[in-house]
Amino acid sequence: MKIDQLKLDIEIAWKNRKESSTDNSSSVIHVMDLLEKGTIRVSEFVNGKWRVNEWIKQAIIMYFSIMKMNVVELGPLEFYDKIPIKNKFKDKGIRVVPPAVARYGSYISHGVILMPSYVNIGAYIGEKTMVDTWATVGSCAQVGSRVHISGGVGIGGVLEPIQASPVIIEDDVFIGSRCILVEGVLIEREAVLGANVVLTASTKIFDVTNDKPVDRKGFIPKSSVVIPGSFPKKFPSGIYHVPCALIIGKRKDSTNKKTSLNEALRTHNIVL
Repeated sequence: MKIDQLKLDIEIAWKNRKESSTDNSSSVIHVMDLLEKGTIRVSEFVNGKWRVNEWIKQAIIMYFSIMKMNVVELGPLEFYDKIPIKNKFKDKGIRVVPPAVARYGSYISHGVILMPSYVNIGAYIGEKTMVDTWATVGSCAQVGSRVHISGGVGIGGVLEPIQASPVIIEDDVFIGSRCILVEGVLIEREAVLGANVVLTASTKIFDVTNDKPVDRKGFIPKSSVVIPGSFPKKFPSGIYHVPCALIIGKRKDSTNKKTSLNEALRTHNIVL
C-alpha cells in the first residue's frame, strides 16, 4: 500500500473511530510495521523545517485500542502489557545491555548502544547514538545520529494533542547527565548541554555570549554550549529565582566531532 493511501485510511479511521464499527486494524498494524522498520517516522525534516506527521500519531493511539493485554516472559522477567517488546537486536547491529527495554513501534538504527534504559513507542534513534544508563527516550521523541544521551536523562514523550511536536534532538548532540527535555523542544545539531539542564516549551534560554543577553524559548541553536542557570522573577510574595538555561559559548566547527566535543567540555568546564 502506498503511503498516501495509508495516510488517508488512517485519517478517515481516526475521524470515524467513535461512530464506526469498521475494522481498521490492518491499516493501523501496517503503520506500526513501517515505524518499526524506520520507513516512516513521527517527525521529519522537510524543506528546512521539522514537520509532525499527525496521522502516524493517530495510528499509534488507535494501536493501543486494538491491542489486548498479554503476558510477556523474558527469562525470569515477566511483563504484562499491550505493546510487544523489540527483539532481534543482534541481527539489527544494536548493542543492548540488560535490562534495557525498547517497545515495538520505536526505531533504533544500526550501531546504537542501549545501556539499561527505556525507549518508548514511536521514538526514532539514529545511527551510532549512545543511550546511557537510566535514560528515557519518550514516545515519538526523535533523536539523530551520533548523539550521546548521558545517564539519567529524561527525554519527554508526546502522543496527544495530535498536533504537538515531539522533542527533537539533531545529529552530533551531547546531552549531559540528568538533563530533562520535554514539551517539544528542539536541540539543533552539535549542541552541548551540561548536566542538569532542564528545558520545557516555556523555559527561558539566555544567550549570554555578547554584551546583551538574547532571550529565546523552545530551541537550542546549532553548536551551542549550554549550562543550567536561574534568573529573578517577581511574584506577589516577593522575588524568587527560577530556572533557565544559559548559552555560554559555541562548539567549534570541526570534521572531528569527538575532538570538538572534548574542546567544548574543557573550555567551558562543562559537568557531564
